[in-house]
Amino acid sequence: MLVVAHLSDTHIDSHPRSAERTARVMDHLHALPRPVDAILITGDVADHGEITEYGTAAKLFDSPLPVLVCPGNHDVRDAYRKGLLGDDGGGAGPINTRHDVAGAVFLLADSSVPGEDHGHLDEETLAWLAGELGSVPPDTPTFVALHHPPVELHHPVIDPMRLLPAEPLAELVSAHPQVVAVLTGHFHTAAASTFAGRPLRIAPGVVSTLRMPWEGDGPLTTQTQPPGVAFHVYDDGLLTSHYRVVV
Repeated sequence: MLVVAHLSDTHIDSHPRSAERTARVMDHLHALPRPVDAILITGDVADHGEITEYGTAAKLFDSPLPVLVCPGNHDVRDAYRKGLLGDDGGGAGPINTRHDVAGAVFLLADSSVPGEDHGHLDEETLAWLAGELGSVPPDTPTFVALHHPPVELHHPVIDPMRLLPAEPLAELVSAHPQVVAVLTGHFHTAAASTFAGRPLRIAPGVVSTLRMPWEGDGPLTTQTQPPGVAFHVYDDGLLTSHYRVVV
């Protein structure tokens, strides 16, 4: 049985609130009686993309458990590389990473578009995904993770900022039966759907929670709700997801 803790949208900035909420979630995960197999963080690590924010994030993400991170639309690739990854060379190219954990493969794709809020997988990233998926044995459970959800989620502000276009990713997922699920963030609220015939699971927000249109008038997001985390359990070919708040 594989158990993955999935969080997203920490939006670390100079205000202590974001760091406190992120630390609360990480402390909760570290205190679990049965350690999870990995902690997945799907983007918007920093709020302004500054190196100091990533330095704070690196300390918060320090863990005896595998911590898998990909960038989001608030992240800046060069600062992300330098402050979070310790890569002094930096660079503006997409940050795509593969992690082999507990018999599963996690492919973290960079869906960020520098200077834009919507998501997009460029040719370099699509080629990387195709190559990695092609190298994974068909009986190895594989998760594709990125920041931007590839489907409409029925929110007039967020939907235009989803992954566009989604068809190239759908074609890759459909062609590789070892893909168990697609895991994303960006939405700041827990959600579940399907994509290319596979489960799509979206992590709740750490820094804030999105208000849906039918939940009444008010600010787009609320900071009164506690941070959230998803637990994805893969066992005997079945994926089950549990969502929790951390008080």
